Amino acid sequence: MTFEAAPNTPERAVEKKELNPLLKLVLELGPLGIFFFANTRAGLFWATGLFMGAVVIALAISYALTRRLPVMPVVSGIVVLVFGGLTLWLQDETFIKMKPTIVNTLFGAILLGGLAFGRSLLGYVFDSVFRLTDNGWRTLTFRWGIFFLVLAVLNEVVWRNFSTDTWVSFKVFGIMPLTLLFTFSQLPLINRESLDGGLLGKPSA
Repeated sequence: MTFEAAPNTPERAVEKKELNPLLKLVLELGPLGIFFFANTRAGLFWATGLFMGAVVIALAISYALTRRLPVMPVVSGIVVLVFGGLTLWLQDETFIKMKPTIVNTLFGAILLGGLAFGRSLLGYVFDSVFRLTDNGWRTLTFRWGIFFLVLAVLNEVVWRNFSTDTWVSFKVFGIMPLTLLFTFSQLPLINRESLDGGLLGKPSA
């Protein structure tokens, strides 16, 4: 199996190989860290090239260890390669600056569009971390869909109104803290709708 199976399915249950959470975090944040530090040392175009290479390496390591590809990082990686390639080819930083807008709009549209067809697609991403009721996945998917659209709007505001260095700092040190805060804000929902005790433990009766 190349891609992750859907949540709450027998196929998902047989996917045994999971990345260590710390390694998974490094693979997801490592390319962003390389992008930030390369931009401070060598400028945006060098940073873009290194960012593209780091994304490919991170996906390759993830596949080598689990024999499947995480859906959302793959989508993000494709957009990085396309817009990064355009940035380097045309020597126009606009394309790489638009990448977070495109990715977040795409994720938001996919999640909300999936709900319109009765699919809670966020379960593909988080089902290996916790198991939720169908209602829990629907609610969490809706909230994340809206959040991704908000991030897309924020990126547009920052890159169109501030310097490149400010935008890079926002991309690395703004988007991630906002995402972590939003994630923590969903813990009560996850705990309430969990099928196996929740991350915080089921409240006593």
